[in-house]
Amino acid sequence: MFEVSLEILALLMVAGFVAGFIDAIAGGGGLVTVPTLLLVGADPVTALATNKVQGLFGAGTAAMSYARGGHVNLRKQAGPAAIAFAASMCGALLVSVLPTDTIRLVLPIVLVGIAVFFAVKKGLDDQDRQQRLTPLIFGASVVPLCGAYDGLLGPGAGSFYMLGFVSLAGYGVLKATAHTKLLNFASNLGGLAVFAVVATPWWFTGLAMAVAQVAGAQCGALLAQKIGARLIKPLLVTTSLILAVKLLWEMI
Repeated sequence: MFEVSLEILALLMVAGFVAGFIDAIAGGGGLVTVPTLLLVGADPVTALATNKVQGLFGAGTAAMSYARGGHVNLRKQAGPAAIAFAASMCGALLVSVLPTDTIRLVLPIVLVGIAVFFAVKKGLDDQDRQQRLTPLIFGASVVPLCGAYDGLLGPGAGSFYMLGFVSLAGYGVLKATAHTKLLNFASNLGGLAVFAVVATPWWFTGLAMAVAQVAGAQCGALLAQKIGARLIKPLLVTTSLILAVKLLWEMI
């Protein structure tokens, strides 16, 4: 049934759990799962497609957990989520048209900038701050940009959503994390809808990883809600820097 042996499947499920835990708190779960999928023999496109399969469930689980904790109203986010879904599909369809290599060159610099912002910016805690964009403008600009990027490339999408919610929507760190997860779910779903047509995900392996991803996401979301910004900020800074280093390493 599975596309890999049971021993490799066990390794991938461990990776899924760790990724779900990290992703529920600060994003960047793909840092764990995509390299692991490549390591066990998946080609790059299959690895990205399979990662969308399992990551979808982790983001959805985290979104539900934050909603139960009262940190996000999922119904009010339905509109932005629909925009993220459509934008992600467009991004995935544009992979062969847009200069993705050029985007990859700029991405590490942007990720380092995000890490520095969250590391040195004073007053970043779980309290809301001044709103710079109305929800309507935010949903019409930041959400589709992040969603399209998630479909086009993917790495760091959660960090971009977070940066937008904190710096432009004025959300506290925990609230921003909670609102990021449904949009991550929607853009994952949009990307997967395209990958399912143009690629061949490891469906059964991805679903098995999803089981572990759900467990990890549940643990991560619960821990983040207990500790808040004191946990989310350093983990977000760390994952952004690691992703930047990884992308630079791949260019060498």
